Amino acid sequence: MTIPAPAATTADEAPVVKAPETVGRSPGQLMWLRFRRDRTGVASAIVVIFFILVAILAPVISWLYGKDPYTLYGQDTPGLLNDFGYPIAPNGGISSEFWFGIEPNLGRDVFTQLVYGIRTSLLIALITTILTTLIGIVIGIVAGYSGGKTDYVIGRVIDTVLSFPSVLFIIAFMPVVENLFVSPDQETPVWLRAVTLVLVLTLFGWAGLARLLRGQVLTLREREFIEAARVTGASPARIVFKELLPNLWTPILIQATLLLPALVTSEAALSFLGVGMIEPIPDWGRMFRRGTEVYQNDITYLIFPGVALVIFVIAFNLLGDSVRDAFDPKLKR
Repeated sequence: MTIPAPAATTADEAPVVKAPETVGRSPGQLMWLRFRRDRTGVASAIVVIFFILVAILAPVISWLYGKDPYTLYGQDTPGLLNDFGYPIAPNGGISSEFWFGIEPNLGRDVFTQLVYGIRTSLLIALITTILTTLIGIVIGIVAGYSGGKTDYVIGRVIDTVLSFPSVLFIIAFMPVVENLFVSPDQETPVWLRAVTLVLVLTLFGWAGLARLLRGQVLTLREREFIEAARVTGASPARIVFKELLPNLWTPILIQATLLLPALVTSEAALSFLGVGMIEPIPDWGRMFRRGTEVYQNDITYLIFPGVALVIFVIAFNLLGDSVRDAFDPKLKR
């Protein structure tokens, strides 16, 4: 048996070594590459984008659908509600005219209520997330970079805010605000309730991010590149904006991504407890509350907001996890 001789190779026939995909790519491109490979993250992003588009295009959807969330169709049109105020048609009145049925007693369209409810919850949660993130960034960086007594005082404030019973405070605070700004013979303006919700949710939401960033800054300020910036005479503002912030965007973005669905849930919970958005503004939490009152006779009305909220929160939390893993794969479990 003869063993074939190895094929001769020349310089021109040298094997070509393929460069890794990561070579020559920026950190942002690497993050995007890792995120695209995460099927769960991509699917979650599609779901989240769908909800956001529904919220933005709510008036267009309502116009195409031919109904709005305010008209009392069940009371204006005979034959939709029985003598007890419940839909006559099966499954909560679902039909080709009312896709998700109609609300018991008032007879409003459930589909448009759900669509506009997304708009309400997302708008309040988005504004609160922006304010909470900005305050958390400022306080966290100031505490971590200043150190000493400033860090001690801010740390105690953060501990106090985190340990405060926020839900009980909000429940007790809302009637006080209304009594201060609204006379007893007037209805509470919608804008006042919305502004109050944003402020109180921001008041209790910034502390977690501030504590996280404080710890990050305490670690970063001892690094060589910070010391080098100090030696070269860089001002504190330049050190913060040019040296510290670029190294903090990852935890900031991750926390903001996880904070938004938590605030959507909080807003819905406050509306469920009766201290959130008021009538006639559509809101998921108030739909939950109404659904718990009529579920024995019309379970369908409770199902739609429940399923929508669960899907949205799960999708956004999975998206936050995927963004975290894409930014720092070392954190992936």
